[in-house]
Amino acid sequence: MKKLIPLIIAAIALPLIAADFPEGSPKFAHDFKTVSAAAAKSGKPVILVFSAVWCPPCQMMKKEVYPSEAVKKLHDKFEWAYLDVDEEANGKTAAKYGVQGIPHIQFLSKDGKDLGNQVGGTSPEDFANTLEKILKKAGS
Repeated sequence: MKKLIPLIIAAIALPLIAADFPEGSPKFAHDFKTVSAAAAKSGKPVILVFSAVWCPPCQMMKKEVYPSEAVKKLHDKFEWAYLDVDEEANGKTAAKYGVQGIPHIQFLSKDGKDLGNQVGGTSPEDFANTLEKILKKAGS
């Protein structure tokens, strides 16, 4: 029983800790409908980050890449959504974009056209370079 209590505490605490976004992170929507409406209104391309609390590369991206100085300068050029693949509400969207492994980052135009994706973690500089390429592809 003594060994079970720390496991229960960890199981409860991990999702709460992992759900927090570090200071300097982009403002993430948490559902596809909200981010799509925001993109239609703002005219900005969309970044869908498919992730999970139990995924180490996802958590590294969340803590080190999205709030990094290299990526921060591009935050306001996109509409961002952080979609937990373990939430049933995100299942159809994940299936639509063929999410097999995470982190899966899907890039869309303001009107929802596919601009490509990235699967797996990367450095802040490489991610910033990818975002620059997506902006050019989107015509932004």
